[in-house]
Amino acid sequence: MMNDEHYMKIALAEAQKAFNKEEVPIGAVIVMQDKIIAKGYNQVELMNDSTAHAEIIALTTAYNYLGSKYLPEATLYVTVEPCLMCSGALYWSKISRIVFGAYDDKNSYRKSTGQNNPFHPKTTIIGGVMEEECSQLMKDFFKKLR
Repeated sequence: MMNDEHYMKIALAEAQKAFNKEEVPIGAVIVMQDKIIAKGYNQVELMNDSTAHAEIIALTTAYNYLGSKYLPEATLYVTVEPCLMCSGALYWSKISRIVFGAYDDKNSYRKSTGQNNPFHPKTTIIGGVMEEECSQLMKDFFKKLR
């Protein structure tokens, strides 16, 4: 059985793909029963679509893979705390766990909801896994833009 750090490293590799394509470097991986069923990274600029966040792309891939609109036995690993839009999508997915790396005080769901949990009541949220590495990639990206 792999641990959260193992899968977060894979999500970071997805985030690096976004970084290399000059996208905001966020990556996501969805795992069920120790098997990766979906990956995604931000593709907002590439697709010219403000909804093309890593989480949304990973969710769509997972739904297609499973032939289901719910993921009650899955875990999402994402390098940055989900935004409000992604939180809504994750709510409807009924995903079991969300594990994120970096906290995002500017754009996360907490900005709009306060400390209220917008996720499904059965969803467990774990933050700060490989926080430094995930934060550093974001800092490097925005430093490069300036």
